[in-house]
Amino acid sequence: MNILLKNILDACVGAIGFYLFGYAFAYGRKPGTDANGFIGNWNFALSYTTEQSFAADGNFAGAGWQQFFFQWSFCAAATTIVSGAVAERCTFGAYVAYAFFLSSFVYPVVVHWVWASDGWLSAFNTSDGGYAKILKTGAIDFAGSGVVHMTGGIAALCGAAIIGPRVGRFESNGAVNEMKGHSAVLVVMGTFLLWFGWFGFNPGSNLVIGSRVAAEIVSRVAVCTALGGGAGGFTMLVWKWLRTRAWDVVAVCNGILAGLVAVTAGCAVIEPWAAIIAGAVGALVFCGADYLTLHVAKVDDPVSAFPLHGVVGAWGVLLPGLLAKGDYVEQAYGSYGFGSTVDEGHRYGILYGGHAQVLLSQFIEVLVITAWVGALVGVFFFIVHKAGMLRVSTEEELAGLDVINYASIKNGKQYKGDSSNHSGSDGVAANIQADEDTGTPHKGM
Repeated sequence: MNILLKNILDACVGAIGFYLFGYAFAYGRKPGTDANGFIGNWNFALSYTTEQSFAADGNFAGAGWQQFFFQWSFCAAATTIVSGAVAERCTFGAYVAYAFFLSSFVYPVVVHWVWASDGWLSAFNTSDGGYAKILKTGAIDFAGSGVVHMTGGIAALCGAAIIGPRVGRFESNGAVNEMKGHSAVLVVMGTFLLWFGWFGFNPGSNLVIGSRVAAEIVSRVAVCTALGGGAGGFTMLVWKWLRTRAWDVVAVCNGILAGLVAVTAGCAVIEPWAAIIAGAVGALVFCGADYLTLHVAKVDDPVSAFPLHGVVGAWGVLLPGLLAKGDYVEQAYGSYGFGSTVDEGHRYGILYGGHAQVLLSQFIEVLVITAWVGALVGVFFFIVHKAGMLRVSTEEELAGLDVINYASIKNGKQYKGDSSNHSGSDGVAANIQADEDTGTPHKGM
């Protein structure tokens, strides 16, 4: 119940934060004023959107209710990535505060940089003589490998590193104790739900489908999304079998998600065969990053949120710099300054003979997202930790947060508050049993 409530609150708190501040910071610009490449500054609490909805000659198509709704769904996706990384030991109040902070300020600023028409890193910002401001190309991140997934993944790393590992995760000599999830059925079901949702996440990012070109882009994005996820899952299946000579269904699910994250930035500008490469490499990148995070850095990230979203997201951002096809770049970004100069300026993937500006722009996106999110969210979690408000007590963790926090269980007297029953080696056993009893997820969920 604890992890489920946090995921629900991501949407609830995120909706309020994005409504009050986030959407304005992401896309707000007062008509007739100079652009601000760093942050939006207009339409707080949807005041301008409300005005446009009643104006007979207003710009409802570009500034209507539907724009907020779609963008909020991306905000909720970025926010909820952190939930599993701090599972089983984060206080409820700290998590709610984090969700509001990320959705109202941290994430919207990244959105403004990359997706807003006046963002300093945006391929749509053609204020420099018809060219994008950064290297005359800007960053190509069609559906958010960087904007959404890297933002959530870097935030997850900050949270998991600062809050510390779960009780019993590491031995005194640093050896890792396996703490498996309780239900492969829920893992598979969740994976299918996510994969299905990705067909709204990626194709929907084109925002329009009412023309032949738009329909071609949307349908190609759907194909690449399917192939990226499939390639990631199959690659993980083979990789795990070669290493263990056993089939691993949870690993395959992680591979599918890695493939989907990897293909998200470039899904509109790559060919289907390139989507297979993106997903396959993404699965392998996930394996390496997951090992380094847990076994080398000793960061206990129960659901591998940072390797999956942060590191694989970075690979996804870099992909268009390698494999973006010129014709597809022009289709997706149009003759809006950027598209009309694609062939002339070789603004496509370097493996197609394109200039390195695209790859360098993608690398800049990876660097600035890492720096921005790492600094702000890292400082946030550090301050909350030093204030003693980030992590629950050891006895509460061992008893299980469901037992501590929820009236239906507390009233059933399943938790007596006797810390003497949760110490030493028995404490580890109590922790594992509590996880099994309450359904708290571990690796792969």
